[in-house]
Amino acid sequence: MNPSVMVYTEIRNGSIHPVSYELTGKARELADKLNSEVVVVTLFNKLEEKVEDLFSFGADRVIVSQDECFRLFNQEIHTNVMSALILQEQPQIVLAPATTGGRTVLPAVAGTIHTGLTADCTGLDIEEESDLLLQTRPAIGGNIMATIKTPHHRPQMATVRPKTFKIPEKRSASGVVEPFYLNDDMKQTTIEILDYQPLEAGAENIQDKDIIVSGGKGLKRKEGFDLLKQLADILQGGIGASRPTIEAKWMEYPHQVGLSGKVVSPKLYFAIGISGAVQHIAGMETSEIIVSVNKDPDASIFQVSDYAFCGDLYDIVPKMIEQLKEKLAKPVSDKEGESHV
Repeated sequence: MNPSVMVYTEIRNGSIHPVSYELTGKARELADKLNSEVVVVTLFNKLEEKVEDLFSFGADRVIVSQDECFRLFNQEIHTNVMSALILQEQPQIVLAPATTGGRTVLPAVAGTIHTGLTADCTGLDIEEESDLLLQTRPAIGGNIMATIKTPHHRPQMATVRPKTFKIPEKRSASGVVEPFYLNDDMKQTTIEILDYQPLEAGAENIQDKDIIVSGGKGLKRKEGFDLLKQLADILQGGIGASRPTIEAKWMEYPHQVGLSGKVVSPKLYFAIGISGAVQHIAGMETSEIIVSVNKDPDASIFQVSDYAFCGDLYDIVPKMIEQLKEKLAKPVSDKEGESHV
């Protein structure tokens, strides 16, 4: 068996974040090509889920370290533990989410164990002739996609944004849970945590939405988002935005979709007044259905759209809203003659 593919899990408020299941599934694909195993590392103080759930998404082994020192996130302690585990396990590949936690820990780990790190990957694969990890990410301001290899140092390390890969179908599987006990040196830290402020209650995370309505500079004005909010409210969806609208302060940064914002993968994505710059497309192209509205017939967004409307968005979107209201207001009759909305 070749050296393993290791996954660093994201734990938030005592729960395994869905991105950990995404990466475990992708690690399974990579490990199968290498005739290797998937080792998932879980560091926590308290955990609501069972770590055994990770076996259902592709893990062979789950290394668990439960300690009071993980009650609040401390980059230095996580770096100490991950570095020790990598030296112990000698994995060929290490994957982590490109979240605040992963982006903080993995660069420090790479520096500690003297290897490379490719950040914010949008694609991962194995090169057949060399068994090297192919790490694809945007470069030159997002204008090109670069594929990076790490031929001379191990492990090969990469972070991946949430929603880049699909969560695999849950399957019946089992594996080995192994405890990892911390020594005093691993808990040593020069970081003093002064305060912890969780995300405000009710704050919207567009990555969790099944439907997203996004707007771009084609709206012409900040008030254009009021129209998009009407459409999103009808569909119970979230509001997204392109980078230029964020820079113009038409919307707040948490709504930004794209390489410098959030990668999303909803069931339905509306791109309204968005031309389709490569930076934006890379952040939403895995959406199941993409609907675009743009007055430019040559807009790049049309190339990735399932449904494209060429025309003035201020003519098209109000008609969408009107028809949706009419559709949702009508009762639907089933075969037994019963009516329901």
